Amino acid sequence: RVIIINMDMTIREETENREREYLSPYASRSCDSKGRRNPEDKCDIRTEYQRDRDRVIHSKSFRRLKDKTQVFLSPDGDHYRTRLTHTLEVSQIARTMAKALRLNEDLTEAIALSHDLGHTPFGHAGERALNEVCDLGFRHNEQSVRVIECLEKDGRGLNLTEEVLDGVLNHETHLMPSTLEGKCVRLADKIAYTYHDMDDAVRAGILEDRIPESISSLLGDNAKARLNFLVHDVITFSEGRADVGLSPAAAEALMDLRKFMNDNVYTNPEAKSEEGKAEGLVKTLFSYYMENIDKLPGYLLKKLEENENEQVIVCDLIGSMTDRYAISCYSELYIPKTWHG
Repeated sequence: RVIIINMDMTIREETENREREYLSPYASRSCDSKGRRNPEDKCDIRTEYQRDRDRVIHSKSFRRLKDKTQVFLSPDGDHYRTRLTHTLEVSQIARTMAKALRLNEDLTEAIALSHDLGHTPFGHAGERALNEVCDLGFRHNEQSVRVIECLEKDGRGLNLTEEVLDGVLNHETHLMPSTLEGKCVRLADKIAYTYHDMDDAVRAGILEDRIPESISSLLGDNAKARLNFLVHDVITFSEGRADVGLSPAAAEALMDLRKFMNDNVYTNPEAKSEEGKAEGLVKTLFSYYMENIDKLPGYLLKKLEENENEQVIVCDLIGSMTDRYAISCYSELYIPKTWHG
């Protein structure tokens, strides 16, 4: 077998050519990216979106996701989801949809892997706490963009493409990304957490793997069937369209399932019994660092010198903490140590 290599083209350029030939007319092609806010020379091997994905995977904020809460605070078991495993499940589901729809898998993966980089310790409990104490508010999707733009790499940022930033910022329910790849991630996020939060709740003994007949009659009577149905529905409904979404019936059923989860898991006293303590811990750390601003790391102190808001900078620090590190900081500051004489 003879392999012909075009010596006049880089590997990246060959990949970009394949994208032009294969991807859907509605896909985001790497060569058409709006680029980076700080222009860089292109890689000879990787497309722009491949570089974005790689930068996220090698970032500190991505690694910290393994010790951040998804739903259950400090669960007693090895198989409960964390923010990292949630992110990987979102990536897998989104890439499956993108591949079937001939969208750009690399862009989809880059958005999925970075969509929760700004999440706080203790999940949404930590987010609520910072939103309450910070005058400018705190929202994890906006913080994820801030992590990407100006907190990672000791304040230099990751300098990702505009398409990734757009997908990360707009993955929340009330927002909408401008690319179909971003829309895949937005839907995959909802499908993933509804699927795996119920799985974790069943594992914890809070729920049985049963949902109301009005929902299961369409989505299926077990977690695997529901996931399979929703992914197929997105692909079937979106194929050949300049949009990505669920059919009206599936969208309504997913909304009903999320309401069921909210009533039985997300507000369940057994699952959420420690959240009040977590919120109090986060608020206490916020007050401490506001009163002791000189204790911030050097790269954050530098941002203060650039006239950034003190509350925002303190949120940058606390939002970056893992559950374990936040508890350690609190203990170091407020829990008396045993004296060994």
